[in-house]
Amino acid sequence: MQPLKKQLKDFLKPFRISFKGLWWAIKEERSFRIELTIAFCVIFAMFWFPLSGIERAICFLMIVISLGLELLNSQLEGMLDMFQPCYDPRIRKIKDLSSSAVFVAFLGSLAVGLLIFLPYLLR
Repeated sequence: MQPLKKQLKDFLKPFRISFKGLWWAIKEERSFRIELTIAFCVIFAMFWFPLSGIERAICFLMIVISLGLELLNSQLEGMLDMFQPCYDPRIRKIKDLSSSAVFVAFLGSLAVGLLIFLPYLLR
């Protein structure tokens, strides 16, 4: 049986790796920083307005989906650049499709945000 300290270290290792990836995205990815700033503004608004628990949960879910897709998009683009550094129209199409997934999530988040926040803003 492993000592408790080793078990804890092994347990925390995936979290450290994940935080390193998140830090890299914050440092290197402009789009991610913009989306993170918007997410913080939405979180502030979620607690400024008297939203229900369901409304808050939906907002959090949309934030997580949008940020998660942005991370996947960055990861895919980085891999494609590594394997094909020269311009290739097929790679361009894949990158555009990946970017479109982020854009669709953004549009969905915008629609959800308007449905939830607009009634409070119009009062």
